[in-house]
Amino acid sequence: MTRQFSVVIERDAAGYYVASVPTLPGCHTQAKSLDKLMARVREAVELCLEGEGGNSQALEFVGGQKITLAS
Repeated sequence: MTRQFSVVIERDAAGYYVASVPTLPGCHTQAKSLDKLMARVREAVELCLEGEGGNSQALEFVGGQKITLAS
């Protein structure tokens, strides 16, 4: 059985890419390159699924938005 997971990728101030999986709370990882990040996020998802017994929330990824607030 194959399963798909949406991954949110951001870059921090130090230049690291940070990935999180919204349907698996607490499932995140980081790396200096996108290639390394994707390898690590696959491993993180597998570990998170092991810990949860294979259950994940049924959420559908819709998209991301940026907002600007005056300071």
